[in-house]
Amino acid sequence: QVQLVESGGGLVQPGGSLRLSCAASGSIFSIDAMGWYRQAPGKQRELVATITSGGSTNYADSVKGRFTISRDNAKNTVYLQMNSLKPEDTAVYYCNAEGYGSFLRRFGSWGQGTQVTVSS
Repeated sequence: QVQLVESGGGLVQPGGSLRLSCAASGSIFSIDAMGWYRQAPGKQRELVATITSGGSTNYADSVKGRFTISRDNAKNTVYLQMNSLKPEDTAVYYCNAEGYGSFLRRFGSWGQGTQVTVSS
């Protein structure tokens, strides 16, 4: 079983910055993609950014140029640096990881979510 624990959310003014972290732990053989998703009130969960084990990244158009995803493979940790935050970035941010666990069983895990609120 693989657990993901997020940290770094909070309240920030428009134009400000936050850095989210997500650490994976448990029976991990390897992690392929890691990513961040978000869900605003009354809306569906949407992709924010993903990163492969080789470092290839993908971003939602709404965050390109403002957010940067990175990962530390040795620590099984993914980060999301969020700059120039806007009120529409307000949401619960969820971490996701997919890979192989014990006995090379495929896993896909979600974190519990961390609230990001952008408001003056």
